[in-house]
Amino acid sequence: MSEERSLNFIEEIVEDDISAGKNGGRVHTRFPPEPNGYLHIGHAKSICLNFGLAQKYGGKTNLRFDDTNPVTEDTEYVESIKEDVRWLGFEWANELYASDYFDLLYAFALNLVRQGLAYVDDSTPEEIAAQKGTPTEPGTPNQYRSRRIEENVQLFEDMKAGKYPDGAKVLRAKVDLASPNMHLRDPIMYRIKHAKHHRTGDKWCIYPMYDFAHGQSDAIEEITHSICTLEFIPHRPLYEWFIEQLELFPSRQYEFARLNLNYTVMSKRKLLQLVNEGYVEDWNDPRMPTISGLRRRGYTPASIREFCERIGVAKRENMIDVALLEFCIREDLNKTAWRRMAVLDPVKLVITNYPEGQTETLHGENNPEVEGGEGGRDIPFSREIWIEREDFMEVPPKKFFRLGVGLSVRLKNAYIVTGQSVVKDAEGNITEIHCTYIPESKSGSDTSGVNVKGTIHWVSIPHAKTAEIRLYDRLFRVEDPSNEDGDFKEYINPDSLKVITGFIEEDLATAVPGKGYQFIRKGYFTLDQYSTPDKLVFNRTVTLKDGWVKK
Repeated sequence: MSEERSLNFIEEIVEDDISAGKNGGRVHTRFPPEPNGYLHIGHAKSICLNFGLAQKYGGKTNLRFDDTNPVTEDTEYVESIKEDVRWLGFEWANELYASDYFDLLYAFALNLVRQGLAYVDDSTPEEIAAQKGTPTEPGTPNQYRSRRIEENVQLFEDMKAGKYPDGAKVLRAKVDLASPNMHLRDPIMYRIKHAKHHRTGDKWCIYPMYDFAHGQSDAIEEITHSICTLEFIPHRPLYEWFIEQLELFPSRQYEFARLNLNYTVMSKRKLLQLVNEGYVEDWNDPRMPTISGLRRRGYTPASIREFCERIGVAKRENMIDVALLEFCIREDLNKTAWRRMAVLDPVKLVITNYPEGQTETLHGENNPEVEGGEGGRDIPFSREIWIEREDFMEVPPKKFFRLGVGLSVRLKNAYIVTGQSVVKDAEGNITEIHCTYIPESKSGSDTSGVNVKGTIHWVSIPHAKTAEIRLYDRLFRVEDPSNEDGDFKEYINPDSLKVITGFIEEDLATAVPGKGYQFIRKGYFTLDQYSTPDKLVFNRTVTLKDGWVKK
């Protein structure tokens, strides 16, 4: 956004810290995704915030993978995350992994055991949950809480050595079973999980919990501003407790409202369901709110950064209208997308007084929004062309400013034509329209003196390329599918994808994925990443106007 905006509350904190000389005026943030799925638009907000702060204040951002759960994590997700961050326009100072610190985290845990601040517990998950009490009743200690330090040290070392099966024991911090904050009631620090890790293989069979690994990783990296979403507010006292007991660098956690977007779901678990149960093609299906899905659909990094800028950074959860995201991509593509003609519901138009076999080359601008039109392209014109079926009416009503019998219209970048007659099939459907053209009415050198109110697009039949056109719409038909009764998948929009065959300018045969095109009067489109020269496939990024307003 070009206009000056006020600082958000996190920027105010950072500027106060710099003014006070805190951490030597240094700003070091981190983006810490768990590699258990593809990033979505909500992560884009966090990426823009963390990397944006570092850029603004001359600092650094680490990309740290929170890979402490080997069962759900995969290198495929690691690579997709790196691709998404780079595509959004950011570069990290250091690529790190929580697994880089497994030895150090184990040493930290052993340190707490030796201080009498952690103990090995043989209870079942159900017993631990019951012993923690309720928000209004304190927890009750069990017999394992009073184990001797030496016994806890030995048992924890035996856990690491693989002497116990999954779930047999856990390591818990000894904090405060009477705390009003449930997260401080002796939280679990380590669990036993005999599973191959995507980076450390079979070296470990115990893995740290998020609450133990995260703050210590921040401290090891000397992160100055650890920015999380609001659900981590109750975790902050535990974050600080671990750092304080271990006497580590005092990283500080700050929380902001995460992005909630209507007409979609943002839960990785639900997105994974959509993929696994075949409701969508994959994580990068253009209907998904994933960054890879948005990229494949034709969204640009600039439009997503602008969207994140516009929604801002707040302390209160709210639902953002997807129409704002669509507005941002329309604004960006209006300035950058090349204009091309595509006919999506074709009917043949024959210009009866145009010489048979003749072809001429007309000129069209690439983008009239840019001075000079960003260059242009040649458009072949011939006697037979495709036009949209909706652009012709045999018996046109008043104020129909397109083509009809006896009605004249301009063909974009070409001539004025006047409808004469139609050819119909046995069912009465129009298969061919006959018209005449005015040779003196050529665009750019019109001397005909004829004025018409309408302009329609077209494609020359001998030169047209055939393409599969995928018309994408919102994946869900209700604003908040997660909050509706029943299974969220019941609310999938049955019209979220329509596949049709259309005819496009031959110039579009050289289109590349990621380049935006405005199909004149039809919307913004991009070449699908899996398109081939033998089968061209274009995805609709967004319509020209918000068609959901009246819905």
